[in-house]
Amino acid sequence: MSDETQAVGDEDLHAYVDGQLSAERRQAVERHIASNPEAARKLADYRTQREALRAAFAARAVEPLPPDLSLPRIIAERRRRPWWPSLAAASVLLALLLGVAGGWVLRDLPGEGATQRAMTLLTREAFASHAVYARDVRHPVEVPGSEAPHLQQWLSNRLDRIIVAPDLSVLGYHLIGGRLLATERGSAAALLMYDDASHQRISVLLRPMARNLYAPKDKLRRDGVNGCAWIANGLGVAVVAPIPESDIGRLVKQISADLQPPG
Repeated sequence: MSDETQAVGDEDLHAYVDGQLSAERRQAVERHIASNPEAARKLADYRTQREALRAAFAARAVEPLPPDLSLPRIIAERRRRPWWPSLAAASVLLALLLGVAGGWVLRDLPGEGATQRAMTLLTREAFASHAVYARDVRHPVEVPGSEAPHLQQWLSNRLDRIIVAPDLSVLGYHLIGGRLLATERGSAAALLMYDDASHQRISVLLRPMARNLYAPKDKLRRDGVNGCAWIANGLGVAVVAPIPESDIGRLVKQISADLQPPG
């Protein structure tokens, strides 16, 4: 079976995002995406997850290894010791060194940088999710707003947070519904979507955060789309919509009040 006639599956979409396809297979996948909205949505999700992973580890990957893990130090230390009795023992040492080095690169870094990284991931996922789902006329959400109690319970269970869909009716917006999203860590986030009488859509991303993280409200803007993001009470929140900044401010005030924990 040639690349041209072989059915396109999820592995092809992942390979397409990673740039691992032949020219012929890439063209076949692109034709499949153009005629298959579901495949196009999956591709957008895979791209979002890839960019989130890059953002999560970019700062860490460029950091130097500790001196004890540098290659010259390891070689010098090896020369001071007697020869290992077997290749098996040497392989064990190599595995341990790789494990320690990997743990250094991927470790969690405490301190001020953690909040900024969390905000970066939150805002990137908010803009990407809005770009993918707000334009989808037929399937922007998984659970409709008419099932709000079920939607809130479902999202609360999956995010391990009390999730309340803010009531924005006083500002002219009604709840279309919501859906689950995947974070770069493989955990769950939620997307709530609203629209007004002119079908202008706004997205509200809710993403669980460490309880000790806090970030004040920060105005956002990207490609003509305005927004605002903040972290409080173990939850990252990002509001995104192609509406004036002043309107975003009114939405944020109402959303923030509705998400405030009781008591």
